Amino acid sequence: MRKVCVVVGSRANYSSIKSVMCAVRANPDLKLQLIVGASALLDRFGSVVDVIEADGFEADAKVTMIVEGETPGTMAKSTGLGLLELPTIYGMLKPDVVVSVGDRFETMATAVAAAYMNIPLAHTMGGEISGTIDESIRHAVTKLSHLHFPANRQAAERIIRMGEDPTMVHVVGCPRIDLVAEIAKGDGHLESPDWLEREGAGAHITLDTPFLLVSQHPVTTEYGQGEPQIVETLAALHDLRMPTIMLWPNADAGSEDVSRGMRKFREKYRPEYIRFYKNFPIETYARLMLSCGCALGNSSAPLREGAYMGVPSVNIGTRQQGRDRADNVVDVPHERRAIVAAVKSQLAHGRYPSNHLYGDGDAGGRIAKILVESPLRVQKRLAY
Repeated sequence: MRKVCVVVGSRANYSSIKSVMCAVRANPDLKLQLIVGASALLDRFGSVVDVIEADGFEADAKVTMIVEGETPGTMAKSTGLGLLELPTIYGMLKPDVVVSVGDRFETMATAVAAAYMNIPLAHTMGGEISGTIDESIRHAVTKLSHLHFPANRQAAERIIRMGEDPTMVHVVGCPRIDLVAEIAKGDGHLESPDWLEREGAGAHITLDTPFLLVSQHPVTTEYGQGEPQIVETLAALHDLRMPTIMLWPNADAGSEDVSRGMRKFREKYRPEYIRFYKNFPIETYARLMLSCGCALGNSSAPLREGAYMGVPSVNIGTRQQGRDRADNVVDVPHERRAIVAAVKSQLAHGRYPSNHLYGDGDAGGRIAKILVESPLRVQKRLAY
């Protein structure tokens, strides 16, 4: 029985690996080990650990590794703290393989610790292109990894061109699509449930009229511009005055700048059309996306899950620059009028055909099967 250790450090991490965790737990030849850390433990980012536990998973270890401040320096220090703590936990759990998720800064600690300790490392969602420091982190983790699970053929080809062994590169799809596919099989839409009022803060929102779903994070390579950038988005929302569900930003450098802009706007205008939330369970967020009139911001979700669901989406700024996208996405700069025009155009267009650019909904099962069958080795060499 192979011990598969998954490290979850944020709400994005969890949504990106949950289906794999389920498939590993269900496979008799695999034993799931779970480490939860970083912003996934913090209340101001939605206490993702509570969502994980409510889903029936139990953490084998928890790692406190976030240095407060949300600056480039604290991101580096947080990574360093993770690198101090994770080797001790790996030594305790003795995993046969560690699974590193995507491209968030804390994944560097996951990958470096495993590589130095001669633990085979599997990496999901590698080979993709985007803006911010995530681009560099993603490719660095690829070079530390031994087993690769890209979401599509384009990403796989980039990994191979980076010198990785083609026999260790498996196109499986994005695990985030698995849950979306399951939800989309049914009606998938949400009525206005009780939690809509119990959770969050701000205006009274119902889901029986077209609404906007907004998620905008800081751009780490544009540190210091987060507040003016979110101000443009909020100004566009003020012009549109549609029912809006808006998430607070993640823990990247510049998070406080974005949050400050949101707090100032909320205090100044007391908008009667926006309700703010720290976090949603993955299933809820997917259903909100399926139900919304338009998704906007700079999260990768409208490009990934949104493609599968055909969600009209407006991508703002450079955070997702270069990422593979389907026809459902319109790109605009951080400019009020451009955002308003794009949202109106997308609302008028309505839903798009489903596009399987990031998978067909069975990534978790494929990854679990490969984790059972694939040879595991720690020696790496360039394959060209």
